[in-house]
Amino acid sequence: MTEMRITGRTGIMLMLADPVAHVVGSLRLNDRFAAEGLDIAVSPLHVGPADLATVVDALRRMRNVLGFGVTIPHKIAVLPLLDATTPRAARIGAVNFVRRDAEGRLTGDNLDGRGFVDGLAGQGITLQGRRVLQLGAGGAGRAVAFGIAEAGARELVIHNRTNARAEALAADVAAAYPGCVARAGTNDPSGFDLVVNTTSMGMHEGDALPLDVAQLAAGTDVAEIIMTPAITPLLAAAQACGCRVSLGTSMLDAQYVLVKELLGIGAPAA
Repeated sequence: MTEMRITGRTGIMLMLADPVAHVVGSLRLNDRFAAEGLDIAVSPLHVGPADLATVVDALRRMRNVLGFGVTIPHKIAVLPLLDATTPRAARIGAVNFVRRDAEGRLTGDNLDGRGFVDGLAGQGITLQGRRVLQLGAGGAGRAVAFGIAEAGARELVIHNRTNARAEALAADVAAAYPGCVARAGTNDPSGFDLVVNTTSMGMHEGDALPLDVAQLAAGTDVAEIIMTPAITPLLAAAQACGCRVSLGTSMLDAQYVLVKELLGIGAPAA
């Protein structure tokens, strides 16, 4: 792997989060950039909600910043702070990567849904014609729900602690993709082909499981979007039940090409 050397010519990316200790996206992106010989460095940035507007405004003025990633809890809150969003991000109502252009304009996109679907495909898990239970309807959950419907799922049931949010997301998905029956429901995984956890439950030691794993069948696929730990308690329990699983890191790894496209990053100079 190419050694990373940060100089005044290095393009800088940040990953905005609160808390920040769980962030592994910067490491994985740095490894990929270095492997391609690209002079780009990515660093996590711990930004509290009260400081988000100040930090985003400052990033506009930093001329060697190519853009930044956005994760919990900023994916929705960052929207009014940007100059523009892609149609995909506008439809989803959340952003996870932002491009900064030479004039300091900030354009947000959401690559979570496409990355999630591509990550599943890399594990041999398809969505066409399947029944899916999604746990969570937050910023990442919105992107994943739209991605699932776009990929051809037959039915999408969304469970969220606040049921009104699940109902609102299901209505948005159904309006955009009428071929997918989307509705709010319980967290009972019985009869589903795929269960997806888009909540933060499992990120911290002592977290409760997001569903009753005793109700999981061996033929059910189980996917996470949590990246640290790689094997969450839900995935460990699913594996013990004989389920095929997809790690949260699969979603991020599948976004690498999409991030390069968004930021206009090409091959290194010869």
